[in-house]
Amino acid sequence: MNTTYEKIPTGEGTVIRQLHAAEAWTMPQIPENIPHGDMPGDKIEIGNSHIQKAAIIFPEVLKALRTMVPKNPYERVVISVCGGSGVGKSEIASILGYLLRQIGIGAYVLSGDNYPHRIPKYNDAERLRIFREGGIRSMAGEGTLTGEHFAMVRKWQEEERDADASLCEQFPWFAGYLSGARDALAGYLGSNAETDFAEVDQILKAFLDGAKDLWLRRMGREESALWYDKVDMSRVQVLLLEWTHGNSDHLQRVNLPILLNSTPQETLAHRRARGRDGKLDSPFTTTVLNIEQEMLHRQAKKAQIIVAKSGELLDYAAYERLMQEEQ
Repeated sequence: MNTTYEKIPTGEGTVIRQLHAAEAWTMPQIPENIPHGDMPGDKIEIGNSHIQKAAIIFPEVLKALRTMVPKNPYERVVISVCGGSGVGKSEIASILGYLLRQIGIGAYVLSGDNYPHRIPKYNDAERLRIFREGGIRSMAGEGTLTGEHFAMVRKWQEEERDADASLCEQFPWFAGYLSGARDALAGYLGSNAETDFAEVDQILKAFLDGAKDLWLRRMGREESALWYDKVDMSRVQVLLLEWTHGNSDHLQRVNLPILLNSTPQETLAHRRARGRDGKLDSPFTTTVLNIEQEMLHRQAKKAQIIVAKSGELLDYAAYERLMQEEQ
């Protein structure tokens, strides 16, 4: 790949001087084992599509840094890379971090997946509880919660089929369960009840305010796998937040949101390839991905860089047209 960018020299001088002292620079080969996000046990598999998208995004990042760096007294910027939960945020954020370090800009990749209130298996259980409670409450409110219907719903829950919309074709009354369940789940996903946005925003603020060290959370998949590491930020100018919720309204300290567009089907396929938690083909997981997609779509107008799955850079109007075509 012969893409040419601008090299920011290393050595003495501020980041602003480095940005003004740019010279021609060629896209390097990306090694297999570059540093990645700080989520324990996360699997990062960088492919050509990730490298190609990062190569398109990187010049836009440099342009933004020229404007944003002088506005911060510590010459620091927070960039978020957001999108569906399997679209390649971790990989692309890792590549962007690598490229920044190659041109003399310190970068750290922060994984937002470390900041839910519950470890993954308990959060998955809470999502399911909220979904099912919302469904039963809806049936009770509609007057469709008969003994017979409850027995059928309970059977479908035991079979993990109670998020399957096709059941409504034979049992129209079940639409009330699904509607209430989905609404309840949508109120939880990406909310303060699910995730400690306040802690993330506090970290971003401390970074922008010049903190030399940050205590960063680490969340594994077991009860005992929860701890904090003290991370040296003295040489970091760019904090890259890779996270589905990196463009959330609950975050106030993101300077440059980057949206990686994808469909729920593409997200599901990527999650399967990365070996995320089980039951990837279940109707419930599909419901979660669809709600996440709707949430990302509502927040997309705030993104300053939007990248289509094809790798094309989009303005918001083009993004809207593309999304309408895919419906």
